[in-house]
Amino acid sequence: MINDEIRVREVRLVGPDGEQIGIKPTREALQMAIDLNLDLVNVAPQAKPPVCRIMDYGKFRYEQQKKEKEARKNQKIVDVKEVWFRSNIEEHDYQTKFRNVVKFLKEGDKVKCSVRFRGREITHANVGQKILERVKTEVADLCIVERQPKLEGRAMIMILAPKLKDN
Repeated sequence: MINDEIRVREVRLVGPDGEQIGIKPTREALQMAIDLNLDLVNVAPQAKPPVCRIMDYGKFRYEQQKKEKEARKNQKIVDVKEVWFRSNIEEHDYQTKFRNVVKFLKEGDKVKCSVRFRGREITHANVGQKILERVKTEVADLCIVERQPKLEGRAMIMILAPKLKDN
């Protein structure tokens, strides 16, 4: 709430430079803000009495929008990339798909590794388990396993998440 929208009898007033002015009647605080050609802004309405600050509200809003825009620009949206393996995959095909897994993890995306079973291949789910375990051990230094290999329908799924770059 700003200026005339503030409907309390008295407010704790903070000046434009951050100095404490004290508890003042709302009309007097508003007049002080008008005299300085600034706005009276309610910054803590839940306090007793509410805390109001004398500031340039338009400039304050502009700065807030600029900060929010900068934060949105810097955030990384994590996608979940999916890499499909087959239970009877050849070595060269495995290496190609494995390179994609490594590339996605280095870009900061999560990777969903799946082994698809067709027909009677489902009876040999242990083969798919071995493929996912191999992927897991080969990328252990790049990622953490968010979800262990688990059979869901006709596919065995494992989710890998990149390690945080804190260290």
